[in-house]
Amino acid sequence: MPLHLSSVGLETGDFDILEHLPTNPMTYIRGGQGIVGWGEALRLEARGANRMAALAAKWSQLVAETVVEDNVRLPGSGLVAFGSIAFADQSEAASVLIVPQVLLGVRDGRVWLTRVANYDGQEFWKSKQEFSANLPVHLTAGSQSPAGFMQSVAQAVEAIKSGELEKTVLARDIVGNLPQGFDLRATLVRLAKRFDTCWIYSVDGMFGASPELLVRVAHGQVSARVLAGTAARGTDREVDAAIATALASSPKNTNEHAFAVDSLVQTLQPFCEHVDADPKPFSLALPNLWHLASDVHGVLKRSVSVLDLANALHPTAAVAGTPRLEAQRLIGQLEPFDRARYAGPIGWIGADGDGEWAIALRGAQIEGQTVRAFAGCGIVAESEPEAELAETELKFSPMREALN
Repeated sequence: MPLHLSSVGLETGDFDILEHLPTNPMTYIRGGQGIVGWGEALRLEARGANRMAALAAKWSQLVAETVVEDNVRLPGSGLVAFGSIAFADQSEAASVLIVPQVLLGVRDGRVWLTRVANYDGQEFWKSKQEFSANLPVHLTAGSQSPAGFMQSVAQAVEAIKSGELEKTVLARDIVGNLPQGFDLRATLVRLAKRFDTCWIYSVDGMFGASPELLVRVAHGQVSARVLAGTAARGTDREVDAAIATALASSPKNTNEHAFAVDSLVQTLQPFCEHVDADPKPFSLALPNLWHLASDVHGVLKRSVSVLDLANALHPTAAVAGTPRLEAQRLIGQLEPFDRARYAGPIGWIGADGDGEWAIALRGAQIEGQTVRAFAGCGIVAESEPEAELAETELKFSPMREALN
């Protein structure tokens, strides 16, 4: 049977979407704006090398069959699916698009609700939701130990110096057991309040606070944000400013960043009339890190969905390396685990093909009562194993804090 959905605006006054999260929410929120979903009206799944193309085809068919009444007509209203894509072609994890039973959206002061016909579940948008803090979650080394990670970094540096590739990205994992009654909402709110410039995501157990926008498509315009190059924040204002300056002038970090920007621009060019990237990266401040960042913008030549572009862009040099195939091959050799959806695209798509996808970084995956968090680093010829291990610890800190 085809889906029947309706989107209507809500009269709410001041409205904080973080105060209206339902149990086990799907989220894509940044700076107090975005969308929240509950329940599953429909799920699409795919695996393998053609997983995103398969999902795009299934999505097009669903759009053609769905009946929608949309009185809001904003990005994120009408028929919308939340999505989470596996990082690797050979991953055992399914890539998914999920249409929620009910969706709550906030954008530019407007609040709306999209429901499937005959929805009779919880009405979380009508009142502030009550939920408690969780007991602490103790996270310990997972499949890749700190010593094993440093050994992998050393092997990657050898491969780079021998000319096999220019850059790769290696990750490690930490795991913990969730307490009984764990409520994801408490963790998401902590992430959102501490990392308000990041994309707070939660789809099918994959959640986190990503600083990196993979791709956004809206009305024929495409944009993305590239992050590559990292340093810890300073202990006072002067030290912090000196660290940011040093990061921006570091050959190791600027070279790593240039690989990532060039890769993204070259991938977008066939789809666009023109593509513009920041001439120089800027230092992006997060509460615990500095990143080198560049914004990229383009005008599409033709109608292309955000999922089609995500398919072309993933994996970027920022999460895989350069050249892409050689870097992915080395990741498969040196990482003793399946990344699953870590570092894969995560976000949403609308019926018109517009949407927004971040890269699932600073995140973790819940499977039953187990949570597994991931952090990775770009490895180039100048990389040092001890420094890269320290960088992973910095990148784990958002998840450690949010789960404790």
